[in-house]
Amino acid sequence: MLPAGIVADLLSPPEQQVLRELHPVARTGVRLLIGRCSCDFLIPRASPTGSGERHLRTRLFAAGLSRTQVIEALEVHRGGRDRTLADPAAWQIALGGFVAEHARNAGPTLYLLRFGHQPLQQRRPGSAQVELPLSAVRAGPAGWLVEDRPTIVCR
Repeated sequence: MLPAGIVADLLSPPEQQVLRELHPVARTGVRLLIGRCSCDFLIPRASPTGSGERHLRTRLFAAGLSRTQVIEALEVHRGGRDRTLADPAAWQIALGGFVAEHARNAGPTLYLLRFGHQPLQQRRPGSAQVELPLSAVRAGPAGWLVEDRPTIVCR
């Protein structure tokens, strides 16, 4: 069901509990990744060393990470990527297709895009939860998933 290049990793039990507090009917919480991170769902990259990495570097320094930690985080960002999708917006379109398929098969589902690797129980979502119809995801595959905003997509 997942598009090529996107993988799902099971969240830890404490992280799954945080998500169940937001969406009580949830049974399984996973982290969707492209390679070893999820930032391409939000930040299109012009190239492996292009504007996307400049943006990430700026955010990582603003978050208080040291130069060494920023370098390590950028290595995670680059690591294990499937290069099958050349167009930067293609990852958002692929995610939108997955979301549509999942809504048809599993019903309302919670999505949460976060920056960094801090566990959910240490840094909870920053804004109020919203519900979006699947038509909104289809209409704007690059804009429906807002960072730190829990979003429930329903049919």
